[in-house]
Amino acid sequence: MSLDLPAVYNAATTFVDENIARGRGKRTAIYYQDETFTYDDVFARVNQTGNALRELGVDVEQRVVLALPDSPEFAFGFFGAIKIGAVPIPTNPWMKAKDYEYLLNDSRAKAAIIHESVLPEFEPIWNTPRHLKAVIVVGKPKGRAVSFEAVVGKASSRLEAEPMSKDDICFWGYTSGSTGAPKGAVHLQHDMITITDLFVKPVLGMTQDDLCFSASKLFFSYGLGNSLYFPFRFGASTVLWPEKPDPEKILQVIEKYRPTFFFSVPTLYARFLRVEREYDLSSLKICLSSGEPLPPALFHQWKDKYGVELLDVVGSTEAAHDFLANRPGRAKAGSSGEVTPAFEAKILDDDGRELPVGEVGNLFVKGDANALCYWNKHEQTKKMMHGAWLKTGDMYYRDAEGYYWYSGRSDDMMKVGGLWVSPIEIENTLMEHRAVLEAAVVGQEDHDGLLKPKAYVILKSEFKPSDQLKEELQTLVKSKLQPYKYPRWVDFVDDLPKTVTGKIQRFRLRGKD
Repeated sequence: MSLDLPAVYNAATTFVDENIARGRGKRTAIYYQDETFTYDDVFARVNQTGNALRELGVDVEQRVVLALPDSPEFAFGFFGAIKIGAVPIPTNPWMKAKDYEYLLNDSRAKAAIIHESVLPEFEPIWNTPRHLKAVIVVGKPKGRAVSFEAVVGKASSRLEAEPMSKDDICFWGYTSGSTGAPKGAVHLQHDMITITDLFVKPVLGMTQDDLCFSASKLFFSYGLGNSLYFPFRFGASTVLWPEKPDPEKILQVIEKYRPTFFFSVPTLYARFLRVEREYDLSSLKICLSSGEPLPPALFHQWKDKYGVELLDVVGSTEAAHDFLANRPGRAKAGSSGEVTPAFEAKILDDDGRELPVGEVGNLFVKGDANALCYWNKHEQTKKMMHGAWLKTGDMYYRDAEGYYWYSGRSDDMMKVGGLWVSPIEIENTLMEHRAVLEAAVVGQEDHDGLLKPKAYVILKSEFKPSDQLKEELQTLVKSKLQPYKYPRWVDFVDDLPKTVTGKIQRFRLRGKD
C-alpha cells in the first residue's frame, strides 16, 4: 500500500507546518525537563534553525550530523535541515572520537550540530573530515565551533520549505552495528508519513490527545519515530528525556508526566519489574517493545502487574520503523505479531522459494518506507535490497493465523545435527529459570568440529554460579525443548556485548573461548 502524495513534497511541512495550519499552535508539543514548547514554538525554532544552517553554507542534499541527547534542539535541527532540503543524520551522542570520524567521513557531512558534552570526543577529529565546514554546539562552544543559541537565536523565524520531490532524500539512519560496521540507510521524503499513516494511525490509534515517552533514544530509528515524528504527525505531545536509560529514573518520568504511549526494549521492561518501589503507571494505554524478541514470560508478568499488554513490534533502520507488530487486544505472547498495513512480507528459503506456513526461512518485507540504498555500499545494497523487497536478515516462520515467529538472525541461527536451532528459543527457555537475568546463545564447535549450542548467562544478584545451577539450566532446556537443543556449555558472565539500542551482539560471543 502507498499514499497519494503530491509530486512536490517536503516532509517538514507534514510534521511541523501542518500543525499550525490545523490550529494546534498553542498545544504543547514537547515536555523537556522544566520547560514546555508549543507547536508555535517548534514552528518558529525549526524555521530559525533552517535559516541558520543556510547562513552557515548548508545547501540542498548536504548532510548534517546531529549528535545530541533527546532534546528540543534535536527536533529543531532534524526538521530545520529537512525544511531547507538538507539531510539530517541522527547520531549517538555517547560515541568515541573514532566513531564520529568514521561517520563524518563516510557521510561527507557539511555541518554538525552537537551537544557540549560531545566536545571532548569531537575536538580531536573535527579538522580531519574534508567536507565538515560548520560545528554548532548546544551549550558552550569551544575552538572553531559556534553557539547554537547564538546563530539560531538571531535567524529569521520565517522560512518557506524547499520544494522537494516526494522521492528526494530526506534523512539517513546508520545501522546499529549488530552485524558489523554501521551503514547509512538512505530514506526519502515520503518514508515518515508512510509509517505514521499506514502503521501508527490504523494499528496504534494515536491522536492529538496522546502523550508519548520513549526510553529508546532519538538517534536510532525506533526512538526517532516514537519520540518525534509519531506525535508530531498527530499533534500529540512528547516527553524528551536526555539521560541514559536508567530503570528507576524512567519510572519517575512516567509517574511525573503520565504518558499514554510508552516505548522501550525487553531488557528495560524486565528491570522495571524488579524495581522495589511501586510507581503509578496507570496512565499507560499502549506499551511497545522492540530491539530484541520479547520473552513470553515477560509479556505475562507485565500484563499481570500493570494490566497493559506489551506489544512486541519489529522493524529496522532500513525499513524506517516497524513492519511487524502485535496489535492492541490481539497480541500473541512470544510472537512478533502481524504484518503492518505499511508493508507486505514473505518468507523464502535460500534458493528464493516461498515457504509454507510453519517453515523457517528468510524474512523479506516490501513497503514504501524501505530505504533507497546503503550510502557508498553498492554490494551490500544488492545483497539486502532486492528490488522492492528488503531482506531483513531475520529468520522467521508464519503460523496459520498470520502471526510471525522470530527464529534469530540469519547469521545467528545454527544447525545442530542438520536441523535449524534458534538461539532465541533457547534463551527464552533459560530465562524461565528463577535465577536467570539475561542469556545469550551462540554456536560453538565441539571436539568433533560439530556446532552445538553454548549459553552465556547473567544471574540475578541473589544467585551464585555453581555446577549444580549449570545442570539445572541444561535440564530445563532438555525438558522444554527437543533434547538436541540444550546448551552443551554454560558460562556465567557479568555482562553481554550489546549495541547502544540494547541488541545483544552474538557475533562478539562466537569464538570467544
